[in-house]
Amino acid sequence: MAKHGKKYRSAAEKIDSAQLYTPRKAVTLVKEVATANFDETIEAHFRLGVDTRKADQNIRGSISLPHGTGKSVRVAVFAEGAKADEAREAGADIVGSDELIAEIQKGNIEFDAAIALPTMMAKVGRIGRILGPRGLMPNPKLGTVTMDVAKMVSELKAGRVEYRADRYGICHVPLGKKSFSDEQLVENYAALYTEILRVKPASAKGKYVKSISVSSTMGPGVKVDPAVQRNFLAE
Repeated sequence: MAKHGKKYRSAAEKIDSAQLYTPRKAVTLVKEVATANFDETIEAHFRLGVDTRKADQNIRGSISLPHGTGKSVRVAVFAEGAKADEAREAGADIVGSDELIAEIQKGNIEFDAAIALPTMMAKVGRIGRILGPRGLMPNPKLGTVTMDVAKMVSELKAGRVEYRADRYGICHVPLGKKSFSDEQLVENYAALYTEILRVKPASAKGKYVKSISVSSTMGPGVKVDPAVQRNFLAE
């Protein structure tokens, strides 16, 4: 068991580990116990009753949060010609084709998200072994393999986040920063939780949302009541 420092233990004492808090109270509490000297990221953790070994229960997707994540996202686009120009105008940080692939093969990966035109995927597939483990491979299911590169660049820059259940059925998703207002964090949580409920697999048996917690980068987790599925801003 990992030993925690004095600050962490002091923060944990303010949280009732047996209590399920409303999203509003949970967010307030998480910000209160986030004592690091930087703007900590606030994350939500959803434990779902799914078996990700079954293809139809492999929860994965993306959503644009109403208030973004507060993180600056560097976007790369695999495109040529007019579509490459569109991507640049939309604010893409890196745009290219063969030369971009060559840079990635050398280990130069200077971006946090990648988009590709469908016509580029045969080439991008050659670097799948590099991008895949880093979660950077463009994926049609996530909307990052698209002809509308400008729209996707804008969405990623504005705070589009990916959610994905790991082999334990847990989704870890950023909600924003400690510097966000309580309302902004709760509204981001509401959008995310509504999306998680929307994608419930028809074949999932038993309780779908087993537990939810929110935490800051360095702080302890606060349990959120999964039964709160509307009126998220209520105390």
